[in-house]
Amino acid sequence: MLLYLLPIVNYSSMNFETIIQNTASYVQQTLQNAEAGHDWWHILRVWNNAKLIAQSEPADLLVVELAALLHDIADSKFHDGNEDIGPQTAVTFLQSQSVDTTVIHHVENIIRHMSFKASFDAPGFHSPELAVVQDADRLDAIGAIGIARAFTYGGFKGRELYNPNIEPNLNMSKAEYKASTAPTINHFYEKLLLLKDKMNTPTAKHLAEARHQFMEDYLDQFDAEWNGLK
Repeated sequence: MLLYLLPIVNYSSMNFETIIQNTASYVQQTLQNAEAGHDWWHILRVWNNAKLIAQSEPADLLVVELAALLHDIADSKFHDGNEDIGPQTAVTFLQSQSVDTTVIHHVENIIRHMSFKASFDAPGFHSPELAVVQDADRLDAIGAIGIARAFTYGGFKGRELYNPNIEPNLNMSKAEYKASTAPTINHFYEKLLLLKDKMNTPTAKHLAEARHQFMEDYLDQFDAEWNGLK
């Protein structure tokens, strides 16, 4: 695994704020018509999560904020599975802002390696900044917001809510995961309930506990209502 350690740089306040504000404006405009689970509001929540987690981590805040803002700028699931278009889009934008090439390369690597589907591959990159942004994104995939996002995306793709005849696949390959059209409830068992134990940082581990329990309670209630027990 490549461990990427970027020296923490003291950027001027004006330069830092200008780059971040320009990036936020670009992302908000680009994603204005995005699917509701992967839109600007998702980015904003992840951005806020990342800033919170970074307070307790030895991470470069410019890298963290840029990666959080740009991590879904061109999500592969909306681009025929193309896993290069997101990182490439982010790089092109950051180059237009004259961001340092070391920072750009770091942000690109975070975007390439932070997703759940990337975990199917052999680990190839890690940094404190990746840990922060990955946790921030995973927190937004669980709890009340995570439930809402799961069903929003399932509806967007025309998937069943639940089908008791289709069992969750707990041993999927990356290709199977990307091609899955299973009911939305299956997604909880195939991904969402696994995220609590995949958190990197103490802050995210703590926040994930309550969100994970909320999903467990929701699934218990869903099962009871499905079977006419409540």
